Amino acid sequence: MSTAEQHVDLRGRGLASVPAEALATRPLRSLALGRNPALVLPDEIGELTELTALYLDEMELEAVPEWIGRLDGLRVLDLGHNALAALPAGVERLRRLEVLYISDNRLADLPAQVRPLRALTYLGATDNRIAELPDWIGELDALIELRLYRNRLTGLPEAIGGLRRLRELHLRGNRIASLPDAIGDLHDLRHLELRDNALSEVPAALGRLPRLRVLDLRQNRLTALPDALGDLPALEKLDLRWNGFADPPPIAERLRARDCVVLI
Repeated sequence: MSTAEQHVDLRGRGLASVPAEALATRPLRSLALGRNPALVLPDEIGELTELTALYLDEMELEAVPEWIGRLDGLRVLDLGHNALAALPAGVERLRRLEVLYISDNRLADLPAQVRPLRALTYLGATDNRIAELPDWIGELDALIELRLYRNRLTGLPEAIGGLRRLRELHLRGNRIASLPDAIGDLHDLRHLELRDNALSEVPAALGRLPRLRVLDLRQNRLTALPDALGDLPALEKLDLRWNGFADPPPIAERLRARDCVVLI
C-alpha cells in the first residue's frame, strides 16, 4: 500500500470543488484541503470513516459541516486560520482525536465540544478571543501541549492543576494578572511561557515544578521573585527581560551558579 493511496494533499490549488477521484481513493487515511477558500466541502467527506487526519485550515470557514461527527476515527483535525465562532455538536464524538488545531478563529470561549475529547495530547487555540478557561479544562488529562497565546485570558482556573501530563504551556500575549497555586501541580511541565501578560508577582508554587526547563516571564510587571524559584532543579533558562527589576533578584546568582541562563 503506497503512501499516495493513503494521503491526498490538495492544499492551495484554488479549488472550488473536491475532485471525485480524490474522494474515491481507498483506503484514504489523510485528506488535506487547506488554503482553498472557495472550496465547497461535500457531504461525501463524512463517508470517509477510515480518515485519521483531516486538514481544513485557511479556508475562510464560518461553520464546520455536521458530517464531521461521523469521522470518529480522526486523530488529527486542523481547523486553524478560519472564521469559526463555534464548533458543531458532532465534534464531541471524535473520541480518538489526539491533535486539535482551532487557532486563529473567532472563538470567545473554549468550545464545550472539546470537553469529551479525553485522548487529546495537543490543543492549539491561539489567536482567538478566549477570556476565560472553563473548569473542565482539567479533565483533558492526556494533554501534553496546550497553546493559548494571544487570547484575552486574565487568569487560570485552579482546575489547570489536573493536567498532570502537561509538558508545555504557552500563554504569551494575554492579560493574565495572577496564577493559581495549582500550577505547581503540573509536575511534568518543561516549558512555561508567560511573556507579555500583566503579572506583578508569581506564586512560590512554581518552585514545585521539578522538570521545568524554560520559564519565560518577559514583559510583565514583576519587581521580585519568590525564593523557591532558585531551587528549581532542572531550570535551564529564566527570562525576566522587560519587567521592573531595579537589580537582579537574589535567586539569579544561585541559578547562574549552576549554569542556568538568567536574562534580565
